[in-house]
Amino acid sequence: MAERMVAKQAPRFEMDAVLPNKEFGKVSLEENMKNDKWTVLFFYPMDFTFVCPTEITSLSDRFDEFEDLDAEVIGVSTDTIHTHLAWINTNREDNGLGDLEYSLAADTNHQVAKDYGVLVEDEGVALRGLFIISPEGELQYQVVNHNNIGRDVDETLRVLQALQTGGLCPANWKPGQETL
Repeated sequence: MAERMVAKQAPRFEMDAVLPNKEFGKVSLEENMKNDKWTVLFFYPMDFTFVCPTEITSLSDRFDEFEDLDAEVIGVSTDTIHTHLAWINTNREDNGLGDLEYSLAADTNHQVAKDYGVLVEDEGVALRGLFIISPEGELQYQVVNHNNIGRDVDETLRVLQALQTGGLCPANWKPGQETL
């Protein structure tokens, strides 16, 4: 039976990553917490695929909105940082990513995908899991999609804003509306 993760402390992680400046570095939940940032952690199956670049570039194109909400975005797959960099260095017109505004992390030992319950073990790839973690390290939202379905950036931003109200948000709540 699956164990509940929401409303508990999120699994801690530190991973190698390609940073927005295209240098290799590290990303970690602890660092985001230390900087009092929300974390939007999303998993995707693999580099050089078809649905993934639509999500990754859409999130990057809207990065300023996440930044305005004090959120760090981190993309994760089980590919290496070298594959990530090659994909970033490929133009969007050629099914690449081009420049990104956030880091792509490499979960090459699959541990973080396991910890977050999104690893498809027999394939060595992650499902499309998205997790929003508070600055205190509490996992406050999770959604996991089949790999054939891309995520909606508007919905991710809406949920982040709803969580940040600290109030009760009714169905179809939109930023600027009253909470309960």
